[in-house]
Amino acid sequence: MPVFKLTDKIAFPDPTQAEADGLLAVDGDLKPERLLLAYSLGIFPWYSEDSRIMWWSPNPRYIVEPKNLKRSKSLERTLRKNQFICQFDTNFEAVIRACAQTNRKEEDGTWITEEMIEAYIRLHRLGFAHSVEAYFEGKLIGGLYGVSLGKVFFGESMFFKKRDASKVALSYLCSQAEIWNFHFIDAQVKTDHLISLGAIEIERKEFLFRLNKALEYPSCKGKWTVENKNKDINK
Repeated sequence: MPVFKLTDKIAFPDPTQAEADGLLAVDGDLKPERLLLAYSLGIFPWYSEDSRIMWWSPNPRYIVEPKNLKRSKSLERTLRKNQFICQFDTNFEAVIRACAQTNRKEEDGTWITEEMIEAYIRLHRLGFAHSVEAYFEGKLIGGLYGVSLGKVFFGESMFFKKRDASKVALSYLCSQAEIWNFHFIDAQVKTDHLISLGAIEIERKEFLFRLNKALEYPSCKGKWTVENKNKDINK
């Protein structure tokens, strides 16, 4: 099946027409309108600094259901110590830049280019991209970021500078997402790390069905704050 070449028109081909490896289209841009449309269709950008913009819709897909996050015994002990302070949207740019600087075994270099950083900062300012931060003694030592539409959080990347910090941030997000009745967190593709945290594999057809159901709800736009903690946003 051919890979589609995008034009200036804000549109995507049917995500089920992706290649076997999940690649659907190339080119286009990272304007907010295109990114938001992509996520609403189960498509996301992923490319390296020296390549064209590449858009993906993998099959199968991996998701984390907030209530089913696996918290290991060691993570449970860390959580009981209550040594990290977690917050939403207090330093989005620092989180995404820390994610970009993190070396990962499965990657050669980073896919979070300066172009990507600027694009997601724009989405954050528009109230669609969010960060979860973990602080220790006043310093940012872990976190994650992603995009939220309807009752879905599309996870993009995470980092840690102190053991378990990113897992604590994810735990915080899942606890909050469960309160807000989020349907799932999109984990995109398989990694051993995500599997250990409870990510499950589903077929793209099921993913798109569940996504469409979740998008029937209003998006939780704007800055996420602790004041939302015990409220179901846009129930």
